[in-house]
Amino acid sequence: DCRFDFPVLGPPLFSEAFCAALRRANPATMGDSRYFQSTASKGELHELKEQLNSTNENKKKDAVKRVIAAMTVGKDVSPLFTDVLNCIQSKNLELKKLVYLYVMNYAKSQPERVVLAVNTFQKDAADPNPLIRALAIRTMGCIRVESIAEHLCMPLQECLKDQDPYVRKTAAICVAKLYDLNAELVETQGFIETLNELLADANPMVVANAVAALAEIDDMSERGDVFRITNANLNKLQAALNQCTEWGQVFILNSLAKYTPKNAQQAEQICERIAPRLNHANSAVVLGAVRIIMLYLDYIKEPTVVKQLQQKMAPPLVTLLSKEPEVQYVALRNINLIVQRRPAILAHEMKVFFCKYNDPIYVKMEKLEIMIMLVTERTIDQVLLEFKEYATEVDVEFVRKAVRAIGRCAIKIESAAKRCIAVLLDLINTKVNYVVQEAIVVIKDIFRKYPNKYEGVIATLCDNLETLDEPDAKAAMVWIVGEYADRIDNADDLLEAFLDNFADEPAQVQLQLLTATVKLFLKRPKETQELVKQVLNLATEESDNPDLRDRGFVYWRLLSVNPEAAKAVVLAEKPLISDSASKYEPALLAELIANISTLASVYHKPPSTFVTKMRGKGPSAAAANAAALED
Repeated sequence: DCRFDFPVLGPPLFSEAFCAALRRANPATMGDSRYFQSTASKGELHELKEQLNSTNENKKKDAVKRVIAAMTVGKDVSPLFTDVLNCIQSKNLELKKLVYLYVMNYAKSQPERVVLAVNTFQKDAADPNPLIRALAIRTMGCIRVESIAEHLCMPLQECLKDQDPYVRKTAAICVAKLYDLNAELVETQGFIETLNELLADANPMVVANAVAALAEIDDMSERGDVFRITNANLNKLQAALNQCTEWGQVFILNSLAKYTPKNAQQAEQICERIAPRLNHANSAVVLGAVRIIMLYLDYIKEPTVVKQLQQKMAPPLVTLLSKEPEVQYVALRNINLIVQRRPAILAHEMKVFFCKYNDPIYVKMEKLEIMIMLVTERTIDQVLLEFKEYATEVDVEFVRKAVRAIGRCAIKIESAAKRCIAVLLDLINTKVNYVVQEAIVVIKDIFRKYPNKYEGVIATLCDNLETLDEPDAKAAMVWIVGEYADRIDNADDLLEAFLDNFADEPAQVQLQLLTATVKLFLKRPKETQELVKQVLNLATEESDNPDLRDRGFVYWRLLSVNPEAAKAVVLAEKPLISDSASKYEPALLAELIANISTLASVYHKPPSTFVTKMRGKGPSAAAANAAALED
């Protein structure tokens, strides 16, 4: 190292402020951002007009850039339309792109002037440069003016058969845009047939764009038979899948999801060809492949093949949970549907759904739901430890969901109910108000699922009676007191405590108080005659709630006319409850599975409920087939 350290003598030659001003003054150091920093002047439009009509190419380009910048920030530069349009004759590709951008923006407000550019568009569509040909056809497709549509047909036909694949793939997308503008014109000119021919194109990107255009047209068309995969094009689509870009793969995978395999052998063969996509870096490609395999598994009868495919799906789904929170959420919503249909896929991956301290609340909620679906006798102990830990966190809504999850595990797995109740009692002993109240609601459900099994905890629940202030918790506690009135010595005193504020209680608490008091009377009539009269009077004479009044009159009539009938009605054996909170009907689940990797799988709603431009056809063919198999 031959450096020498010399002391700095005197102040620097140029101040920092001077250097900064120099940088601002030099356009070369700041790129095109300088066009957005210029302030508007009174004669700006006139100045721009002169520059646009200049013979100097650089001045023209500079002026068009200033026009585009002004347009971008919301200024009205439509008076310059004719002057900008004159610049379209330039051979400079950058200038041509800028003019096309301007024309697309103002085409709707200046439709009569856009027609002036048609000749140039048609001329550019036949230019020797394929980039200019593609640019011209793309711009014409983006101009949403009816009068342009007819002029677009001839150049579009030529571009669909162009020698350059870049031009063909651009033209394919342009057909879908033209269909949205004038469907009849596309059908009469034979563009749909040409698109179907492009499915056999040698270039995979042309195939992918043709698939995307046909799928878009198929969704918009009333016919519904615009795009159909046949044996002839099936192999070509699968071959293109290995060579096109990731978004091209998404289009092809979406189209394959709508195909119904002829037999189990074909379904198995397609799944094997699709399986490598499960290892793709793009989440959309992974979910697209998962969607196809989930649909085709219904057609495969060989258990070993089904097991192998399910094992292949697990690692990519787990990998999605290591990405950004937003991607995790989408993945979890899709996994929710997958687990409902085939829980075996992720049966051994419980730990990946354990919540991390820095997970957003929406991710935690989804993970909880999936953990409940996957829990088994083998994993219940570690899951209960997790839920107990979650119940001590600071987010109140998440804590409530964790407590409810413990109760749902007890309802789902009978052999674990005792352990679940022990955890709930530990949480009640923490004396955290909202935890105690949620635990009481949950224990009521456990009592309904397993009657006459865990009454030993009632005393602990009664000790927390005074802390209850939420309607759900109060109603649950009153139900417990009424249901087990013959085993609670001071049941009448407990119910009487609630009657002091009967008029101020919510409707659900009032209804439970009425029913619980009648139950108590039927079990201990001599001691509680006055209490039941008091409640019936409150319900029938002092309440404005019609439901409460009607129920009060029914009970009064039953008790006064036929007490035995009252017993048969009020003390009848109740149907056992089950945990079906997270499960959908088979037909709905089949339709959602058929729409994995779309918004429908995130909303958990059929596309027809939130997409306005859908044909009124109900579930797709794949979903209908899956529903039939499920039945």
